[in-house]
This record gives sequence, structure tokens and C-alpha cells, in this order.
Amino acid sequence: MSNVIHVNDQNFEQEVLQSSTPVLVDFAAEWCGPCKRLAPVIEELANDFEGKAKVAHIDVDESKESASKFNIMSVPSILFFKDGKQVDQLVGLVPKDSLAEKINSLL
Repeated sequence: MSNVIHVNDQNFEQEVLQSSTPVLVDFAAEWCGPCKRLAPVIEELANDFEGKAKVAHIDVDESKESASKFNIMSVPSILFFKDGKQVDQLVGLVPKDSLAEKINSLL
């Protein structure tokens, strides 16, 4: 079972901005090759940080409002949130170690 939380324009505030734990949000798209290659890494991170941080996925084509609000210009874009605020952002196919390091720095 996947620990990745699927967010959209309707539940973004509740799942991400109101979260009591840090959140990694993977902004991606179905048609994006690098996004598909990153998906298993996102899955692993969700399992690794279960109970400590949230790992979420959002489809930019289905959730244009959220993508626009956070100025997502290219995918994959990984945004990090803590206490309801965006604290960091990485763009492109990023190694798992780098993502885990960012999450750990927010814990």
C-alpha cells in the first residue's frame, strides 16, 4: 500500500498547509518522463518517513490552481513545506539522498 498522499486543489490546504508535520510535495504530470522516473523514489521516501513527514503527489494538469499558486513552471518540481509555509524547492530529477536530506533538515 502506498504512503504517498494524492493531493489536488480541493484538499491541498488541509493535507499540506495545515499539516502538523513537514510535507514534501511532488508536482508532476502524466506525460513527464522524469516525473515517471522519480515516482518510485517518491514512493520510497513516503515509506521511509512514514509517521515523521508527509510525502504528497499532485498532478499539475488536474490541479492547475495549486500549480499556478506556487509558480510551477517545469515538472517535476519538489516543494517542501513546514508549518504551512513553503521553505524550499528543487526542480528536476533529484537523487533520493538529496530529498531525504531536505526532509531530515525539516524534522
